[in-house]
Amino acid sequence: MTSASRHTNRSTAHRTLRREVPSTAAVLADEQDFTAMRRYRTFPFDDHAGYLQQMETLLRALAAQGVLTTLSLFDPAAFEQYCAEQDLDPDRPDSRSRYTAEAARTGARVMYEGEPLKQLLPLLVEEADRQSAWNHAAALLARAGSCDDCGADLAHSAFARATRALQQLLTSLGGGTHHLVCSIAAGEPSLLAVLRATDGAGDRLRLAESETLVFCTVLAAGLALRTPGGIVSRTTTDPTDPAGPAHHSATTEPLRDTVRGWSLRDSWLRPLTAAEVFTAYCTDADSGEPIPPEPGVDYAPGLPLEPPPDAHDH
Repeated sequence: MTSASRHTNRSTAHRTLRREVPSTAAVLADEQDFTAMRRYRTFPFDDHAGYLQQMETLLRALAAQGVLTTLSLFDPAAFEQYCAEQDLDPDRPDSRSRYTAEAARTGARVMYEGEPLKQLLPLLVEEADRQSAWNHAAALLARAGSCDDCGADLAHSAFARATRALQQLLTSLGGGTHHLVCSIAAGEPSLLAVLRATDGAGDRLRLAESETLVFCTVLAAGLALRTPGGIVSRTTTDPTDPAGPAHHSATTEPLRDTVRGWSLRDSWLRPLTAAEVFTAYCTDADSGEPIPPEPGVDYAPGLPLEPPPDAHDH
């Protein structure tokens, strides 16, 4: 075998092996986080837009080589804490590399498959928010303890009730696309969980498993700790779907979205009136000032949900 042939074989083997070794990358998603990293002398970027462009170029190059890449968020505050715990100098590239590996292992992450970075970043931030909500809610449930009267595990009982409540709620809402938001007053900021449900095969709704788990955990935390909170649903139905509640022809006006609401009361979900839903939906959460109602939206009373037979007041 000639020297050139051996070199070619080694290069081919190297490229093949490279495709079998996954990569990780952590991205500074917003301008504030990027600015926080600029205080380090070895951080080589001057502007966030240019940084994101360079990151996308790197990700595309890895994808072109067939390398599977996991993308996570680079959190400057968590990075600083990690360096302090590991006795690392934060102003070193290898410290940033070690934190990137840790973030990909323990934090929110998505697989890069060639999408534009601006399209992928909102999904990554959403996944990070979802993981943070789950961690917070799970920690609250872990501290819920047992019922003083009957000894029941409050976390287990609350999660079972939350699951039942969600099943009833989705059944009551029927067909269409549903966007549900559960908000629990458990510190600052409030716990939030979002769940999207869409029409699936038969009468079943399609739900993302991770979203469903987080939603039920957040709701269970509110039920177990008896904290203020509630659920708002927004349902959109397809006017061309004959299985919908009111089939319209293509020449008629499309159906309006319907918003409903429930509040947490006595360890269960109690339906709000249409007026209460309107007030809750059309009030600025920060200032408390009224905001104009959204065009094309109907505000309807929440649907009654039947508590489970064994749901006693803890």
